[in-house]
Amino acid sequence: GVGGRSLGMSNSCVSSINDVTSGYWNPAGLLGIKNDMQVGLMHSEYFAGIAKYDFGAYAKKIDSSSVVGFSIIRFGVDNIPNTTELIDAQGNWDYDRITTFSAADYAFIFSYARDLGIENLRVGANAKIIRRKVGDFGGAWGFGLDAGAQYDYKKWRFGVMVRDVTSTFNAWTFNLS
Repeated sequence: GVGGRSLGMSNSCVSSINDVTSGYWNPAGLLGIKNDMQVGLMHSEYFAGIAKYDFGAYAKKIDSSSVVGFSIIRFGVDNIPNTTELIDAQGNWDYDRITTFSAADYAFIFSYARDLGIENLRVGANAKIIRRKVGDFGGAWGFGLDAGAQYDYKKWRFGVMVRDVTSTFNAWTFNLS
């Protein structure tokens, strides 16, 4: 997840999200940004700092009934020792032949939210481009679509988020030489 408020709510924010992090949680929430533009950044680390999680987002009002947003996410492990060349052709161990590589996932999320003119109903959609990279060994490109809605009824707020409508297809290529 992303955003201190959402993480503090144990990720139960699909109906109440209303800031730049809405591109991740529910794009319909982008209509709740207070200013004409909003920017958000987040960094966290997992597994004693081995894995890094970075998030950046930008949202801008187009007019009074629509907002666009762009988010980028990187989750990666850097400086992984590559020991595939540790032993030379003569069978000798040569620690100078150890190199490092990174394994990282990137998500580029393009969001659009719109007020359809139905009182208290907001809808939004995401188009995602996914890039996965494992050193020089392999990589993948993928895409996916999300859709979300928020509805207010008296003092109640309802939200729905449908992730990976297209199952976020990934096409891998490998290089094992």
